[in-house]
Amino acid sequence: MKKFMLDLIVKKNETLNNQYSLLILTSPEKLPEMLPGQFVEVRVDNSPSTFLRRPISINYVDYEKNELWLLIQIVGDGTRKMCELKEGEVLNLLIPLGNSFSLPENKAAKLLLVGGGVGIAPLLFMGSYLKERGYSCSFLLGGRSKDNLLQLCEFERFGDVYTTTEDGSHGERGFVTQHSLLNGSNFDLIYTCGPTPMMKAVASYATKTGTNCEVSLENTMACGIGSCLCCVTDTTEGHLCVCTEGPVFNITKLKWQI
Repeated sequence: MKKFMLDLIVKKNETLNNQYSLLILTSPEKLPEMLPGQFVEVRVDNSPSTFLRRPISINYVDYEKNELWLLIQIVGDGTRKMCELKEGEVLNLLIPLGNSFSLPENKAAKLLLVGGGVGIAPLLFMGSYLKERGYSCSFLLGGRSKDNLLQLCEFERFGDVYTTTEDGSHGERGFVTQHSLLNGSNFDLIYTCGPTPMMKAVASYATKTGTNCEVSLENTMACGIGSCLCCVTDTTEGHLCVCTEGPVFNITKLKWQI
């Protein structure tokens, strides 16, 4: 897929809580084709301590409104500067990068999308993509508390939503892999993104139940084109760059279960 370096305009910067903001970007020109699971590399201006671009998952694309959504978690000065952007300001992106989630051949396949933290970001785009193509899916989203569960109304547009929180303030108490939805349910394919321990737990569940599973890794990706080797991960095929060979991998390709 062709890659672009684009200056996109901030259409809206919505503060979701003290940790997260939603950037809605647009362009005078038609946005390029993007696939769920892909990401962008953002140049951060006016941040002397931020020398490299920041990798951000594609949260959602609305082609009718010509909008690209990015869910930003504040983890340092670079992401803080992004969350301070004003309407009308410009953000430079390399877009789109990486591979994407796969589609099952069977439209009747039982699909589950599991996310935690900022890892929910690519799952919203995937949910919309699945619905547009006639698939049905369920979402299982986890957080420490109800304040960490983001975009629930958006997810409800595309499938049934189940939640867990560690403090029991929303949904079932516990972790996503402890949700009652997983007891006795037979899914054909699980997509997951979030903290590595969560993804490994989901992968373990999928392995034990014989369920096909794809994970979106969140390794540090400084360049996005396979040059810096910051994001290399060990796979059954050797050491691969997550930014070019991923970020989406089938768990059979990873050595998590070995």
